[in-house]
Amino acid sequence: MSSKQIAIVTGASSGIGRHIARGLPARYSLDELWVIARSGDKLRALREELSIPVRALPFDLTKEESIAALRTLLKEEQPEIKVLVNASGYGKFERFDRIAETDAAGMVELNCRALTLVMQAALPYCQKGSIVVNIASVAAFQPVPFGAEYAATKAYVLALSRAVNKELRPRDIRVLAVCPYWTKTDFFDRANGDNVITHFDCMYDPAFIAEKTFRAMKKKKDYVVPGFVAKATHALTKLLPHSLVMRVFLMQQHLNNK
Repeated sequence: MSSKQIAIVTGASSGIGRHIARGLPARYSLDELWVIARSGDKLRALREELSIPVRALPFDLTKEESIAALRTLLKEEQPEIKVLVNASGYGKFERFDRIAETDAAGMVELNCRALTLVMQAALPYCQKGSIVVNIASVAAFQPVPFGAEYAATKAYVLALSRAVNKELRPRDIRVLAVCPYWTKTDFFDRANGDNVITHFDCMYDPAFIAEKTFRAMKKKKDYVVPGFVAKATHALTKLLPHSLVMRVFLMQQHLNNK
């Protein structure tokens, strides 16, 4: 393995991923930052903002050839991965029997399969002190009607992260799941394009989520729920029956008869 120390951020073209990518060079000693997203133009624009070498990788991680290209690049470069951030994510709010097949498959492909395969590709290059950060959601803690599949994929991310964190303890490699609440990103342009969700009691800034993520990376927790409203929601999902939580959500969103 070479002495080159890198960080990899997927979903780096916008939102939480972009803010984390921008903040990493100030917090970690890195020789290079690898950023992954479908938009090469946005990745190259990000490269112009940063003071360290940035490798822009315009990959669609739902495609097997993109995962293969990442594996090949890692094998050729043999870097030490100090930080891996899986921030790519996709959601669609709709009644499950009305979701397009491409959307149903896309959420599983990107949120679950791609995240899993990127982790598997990266872990052989992680060393003592490395950390993997997976962006989950507060939705991971409860079933969400009209966001059923999205919430289920994030529950997978949370469970996977916590279990693998335990497995990797002997190697001193951490896995951290970040579970944000509603966050003001481009995610909603696609997820809520049909305005299925109408009630947002709180909308966090992605810069706030990124900052809370960096703080959590210094601690020993295996997941973090950033923000007071998010923490309160998480607490209620532990205290109340999920049948009641779902009923309240449907009432808030006026979805009972849709």
